[in-house]
Formats: sequence, C-alpha cells, structure tokens
Amino acid sequence: MEKILIVDDSPTQALQLKSILDDEYDITVAQTAQEGLLHASSGDFSLILLDVVMPGMDGFTLLKKLQEEIITRSVPVILITSLSDIQHEQLGLTLGAVDYISKPFHPMIVKARVNTHIKLYRYRKQVEHQSMTDQLTGIANRRQHDCYSTVKWNEATRLKVPFSVCMFDIDYFKEYNDTFGHPAGDKVIASVAKVIASHLQRSTDFLARYGGEEFVAFFLQDSAASAFEHLKKIRKAVEDLRIPHNPSKSQWVTVSVGGVTLIPQKENSYEVHLKLADTMLYDAKKLGRNRVVWANEKMEQWCEKSS
Repeated sequence: MEKILIVDDSPTQALQLKSILDDEYDITVAQTAQEGLLHASSGDFSLILLDVVMPGMDGFTLLKKLQEEIITRSVPVILITSLSDIQHEQLGLTLGAVDYISKPFHPMIVKARVNTHIKLYRYRKQVEHQSMTDQLTGIANRRQHDCYSTVKWNEATRLKVPFSVCMFDIDYFKEYNDTFGHPAGDKVIASVAKVIASHLQRSTDFLARYGGEEFVAFFLQDSAASAFEHLKKIRKAVEDLRIPHNPSKSQWVTVSVGGVTLIPQKENSYEVHLKLADTMLYDAKKLGRNRVVWANEKMEQWCEKSS
C-alpha cells in the first residue's frame, strides 16, 4: 500500500483528508512543519499533502526544505490551501509543488488528484529504478552508487557509526574472456554478483557494479575487524562456486577484495576513502590475488594469507 504524509496543523482538516484517502492508502499525519520534515526524512512516502498556512514554519518554507533534501526532493507535494490568488499558486509551483487542493475539500477531486500523482510517481520510480540498475546482474549500477553513497555517508557521519567501503575485482578476468569468450564472462560477472549480494542483505548494506568486472559495496556499523572477517567469507564463497578458469592463471574464478572501515567525520569525504579501498584492492592483487586486504582509520592493515 502506498504511503501518504499529511502535514496540516488543523486536526479536523487532517482527519477529513485521512478519511477520504485511508481506504486506499497508508496515511501518516503530522501537525507541525517540523514534525512533517522529520516524518518525510525517515519514511518512504509516495506523496505529501502539505497545508500552506501553519504557525511557525509555513508550507512554502517546508516545501523548500523538502526540495533541498536528497531523500525527499523526488517525493511529489500537493499543497492544501484556501489561498486562491495567482501569486501563491505561482510560488508553490516555482518551489516544486505538483498540484493544489483547495479548501473546502471535495472528496472526488481529492481522490482524483491524489491518484493521478501517485500513478505518475510509480511510473517515475520504475523508470528511475531501471536507469539505476545494472541490466546484466540486477544489482545497482555506478549511477545509483554515486547517488546513494552520499546519502549513507552523511547518515554515518550524523549517527557517528562505523562505515565500511570495499572494492571487489574478479581475478584474471581478461584472460577468462580470452579463453572462454565474452558470453561466458558475462555469466561469471552475474554469478559473482549474486554470491556477493547474498551475503550483503541488511538494510544498511549496498552493492553496485562499478564497471566491467569490478564491484563496490558499503555497509554500516561493523568494526574493521568484523568487516574483514565478513569479506573473507564472501571471497571464499566466490571461490567455492568452483567455476573453472584458465589453469595457467588460476584453477577457479576468484576475487580480490580491498576495503577500509572508519567513523566518518565532517572533514572526511567518501571519495577519498573509496580511493583508499581501491589501494587496499591493489595491495590484495599485488600480494597474489584471491585475498582480502583491509584497513582501519589509522591505516592499520589486515592481510589475508594465501589459502
């Protein structure tokens, strides 16, 4: 069921809107702009109905704040107003509102406009999902990684929790393609992605195909030591697929992994630590491949020994 957030300081009006829509939608009500901003930032809403006239922060100010936040800027907002002059309508549309609902409410009009914008939102999300998904593996693509990494990095910074970022590379992949052909290589990429994804299933875990045979993942709340142990299990799970490789290079298809764990500070950047993870990956390959090299924020390293 799609979720709708109603932000209205009038309990009567909010209840009236809720009664019109709650047979088709999951409705949450906030009675102040601050409460609405909190709900919008933490919930997965498909539409926000926002009253223009509220004490303290008004609807236009809240709409501007919603448009500034990465998490909420794509959620459509319908303004609720009894202000019918053209200037207020222009201001709302300029700030990013998709429509207006006027007081007093007419249930059929409210339902029609809400249904229309919910359908448009569903369609846009479907298109966005397709544009953010790697077609070969079904996991996130680099574009989604670039968008989502900023959100999760900022979240870890705000919550002061450990953030781990790692990079995977399929060992001797060019030689595999040269030996078995590109269709077989595509199957290997898809198989490796499936195994890695099966070990990264918490709500705070993220995995993307970064390019070619390379993957990037990040996750929250693990220490460097526990992240290292977890990635060793993933590396071994790929090896345990027992996909034959070119014997002159490697008996089986394997991956090298490099990563780093830290508690982000405001002066840190995700891009710098992604490069550190790439450096750890380089070290893993230099040390013989099919291993994990991990670091903490003090750049103390854990190096998996050759099996």
